[in-house]
Amino acid sequence: MNRHEGAITLVFDEDGLGGETRRPGRKPATGITEHQERTLKTIRKFILDRGIPPTVADLASILGLRSSTVHDQINQLIQKGYLRREDGKARGISVVHEPAGTLASLVSIPIVGKVAAGLPILAEENVIGNILVESSVIRSGRYFALEVQSVSMTGAGIDPGDLIVVRQQPIAENGDIVVALLDNEATVKRLIIHGKDILLKPENPSYDPIVLRSDDDLRIAGKVVAVRSLATSNQIVM
Repeated sequence: MNRHEGAITLVFDEDGLGGETRRPGRKPATGITEHQERTLKTIRKFILDRGIPPTVADLASILGLRSSTVHDQINQLIQKGYLRREDGKARGISVVHEPAGTLASLVSIPIVGKVAAGLPILAEENVIGNILVESSVIRSGRYFALEVQSVSMTGAGIDPGDLIVVRQQPIAENGDIVVALLDNEATVKRLIIHGKDILLKPENPSYDPIVLRSDDDLRIAGKVVAVRSLATSNQIVM
């Protein structure tokens, strides 16, 4: 097991937009129904609260609908350009656009070159650019963005090349996806606290969890609150 797999470096590119799926022979719809808007908002809230996209079963339970109805609503939202789905993943849904008429204010977040012990994250010499993020994602506190190269968090919808938005904070709760410093190397993992045991858990079965020892120097740099897919310009709110 490579304890330091998942080190982070930074690049930034906003090119590329995901296309929308259309049903053959049917004029694509542009509006959104009340039920579809409710489903869209539920998906966003689920991602915000839990850090991962919901499954169809999750949505069916929350909305009190049959799975077939949820499938249909998701397909309609994909067709209308509000959602994107990655084939082959149960949790492959991402929010692409807000409903028409929803005006989202944007906040500029600095993109930093690296996270390391003893280096102020937002020091001027460490900022290499900026990204615009919806203000609904940003609450109180200080934020920064990083690009992830590792494949260790693909199960949480974080792929190589994605830009993560991080709330700078020295503590985190069980289940949070964090940017952690372990022996002065940065890694993105899910923090698992079970009694006295602490793990940095990848979301990829090909990688082993990092089991922390009492003498390990672990520091939390921040909590991941959103993911921006640079390949498609989509943003997932976590």
